[in-house]
Amino acid sequence: MNLTHHTVSRLFWRLGLFGMASFTLLGIARLSAREDGPDEKALTESEAQIPSEKRKAPFEKEIAIRFSTSTQNKKQWDELKEFWNESTESVIHPRTGKTVVRKVVLLKVPLGLQTPPPIPPENPMTVAKFQLGKRLYFDTVISSNNKVACATCHNPMRGFTDQAKVSTGIFEKQGGVSAPTIYNSAYSLLHFWDGRAATLEAQAQGPPQNPSEMFDGKGHPWFHVIQRLRKDPSYVKAFEEVFGHGPTRDATAKAIAAYERTVLTGDSIADRAEVAMRKRLEDADVPTKPLLIAADVEVALKKAVAEKESEIVSAFGLQEDADKRIPEVGASIARGKALFLGKARCNGCHVGDSFTDSDFHNLGVEAKDGKLPAGDLFRFGAQSIGHKNPALVGATKTPTLRQLLNTAPYMHNGSEATLEAVVDFYDKGGNANPTLDIKMRDFEAEKAWLLAKASGEATNGNEPFVTEGGHPIIPLKLALTPQEKKDLVLYLKALNGVQADPAVTGIKVN
Repeated sequence: MNLTHHTVSRLFWRLGLFGMASFTLLGIARLSAREDGPDEKALTESEAQIPSEKRKAPFEKEIAIRFSTSTQNKKQWDELKEFWNESTESVIHPRTGKTVVRKVVLLKVPLGLQTPPPIPPENPMTVAKFQLGKRLYFDTVISSNNKVACATCHNPMRGFTDQAKVSTGIFEKQGGVSAPTIYNSAYSLLHFWDGRAATLEAQAQGPPQNPSEMFDGKGHPWFHVIQRLRKDPSYVKAFEEVFGHGPTRDATAKAIAAYERTVLTGDSIADRAEVAMRKRLEDADVPTKPLLIAADVEVALKKAVAEKESEIVSAFGLQEDADKRIPEVGASIARGKALFLGKARCNGCHVGDSFTDSDFHNLGVEAKDGKLPAGDLFRFGAQSIGHKNPALVGATKTPTLRQLLNTAPYMHNGSEATLEAVVDFYDKGGNANPTLDIKMRDFEAEKAWLLAKASGEATNGNEPFVTEGGHPIIPLKLALTPQEKKDLVLYLKALNGVQADPAVTGIKVN
């Protein structure tokens, strides 16, 4: 069988084999490296090196980055006026044991994110590392043809996505999925739609070796990335300052991951309304249930209008007659949250500060007539040998619900253009297929059908999808009314938080 390079690329996409979990692809790359690339010694040397203290910036000269949250240190958080705040700290020198005073940058974590991003001990945050990672993130030198950067598909101007159904990479090749946002990815337990990367550092290594994203298929992808970086004296100097050695694959992944940990969003109308609710409860003489009401949302909306926050004002149509419309919008958002937690069942998967359980679910997004497209394995395909769960065939990662106004189209394949369409999809219960997630199934209806079938009774003429084993798969319909759908969409819009700070994006805000 004669497979073209493009066909092979599509096959790898479907099987979820690209990225760090792609032992097959990595094996191919290593074989190619032996044939026309570096020997094993040179390849190993390019992947990781032991740092030299003489080449690395002294500990006391490093500027550390610390995260400050509203819950862990409220006093400090309240005093910070900007996202990026320069200060000093007294710390113990790891070599001498003496106390030294050095510069530090305090990052004000947006309201609604209660914990700082977790940081691996082997990859501490510093300003120099952040700056190096930021440069790498926006530099096309990472790609084989010097035309594709991380920011190509994860553009800060487009919600750190490309706002496309599927992403376009090297040589205009199209991948098989829509680029997920980088926003709050620091909190993700696993990365990529199939979860094949366990850390941001691992995720950063995937695209440069993917033939549909950044790799031209010649030689060992990462060896050539590092060779290109080493030809630039400014990169060599930056890597030496941060890591104590020149560019390596290990250091490049760490720098990009350090940058991505600063791509944060929160401080949405929903977050501000929660603060107003807590204040209302604290001021109340009689204990009250912590339920969001219209008045809480109104407090947040009025402040946004008064401070002329254009994105919020336009999202809720408050450009004109704001005083008259705010009560109506506030009531709708409050009802939307009640639906989110109740009838609409959204919080079954969308939980936590970033509104994701970091788990994997098959919604039947691409299923037709009970069948998924051939090769749509997703989470099942990415799981390691000996640990594959057949129930996760076709299951994709739950995305964050923050920044939805800037990250359309939605779903892993970009199949839904609007939030209204997404709500309609869930309202019908998704699409039936053999591994439809249990949270999407109507087990009462399935039981009733089986009983009717067994007794020879009529099944109301609605024949469900039935698996090879004879089990019916019936999606659970939500039966939302038109008004309930509007309320739910408005609440989803209320989750849209502030955009990443200009210190992160490099984009000045007027």
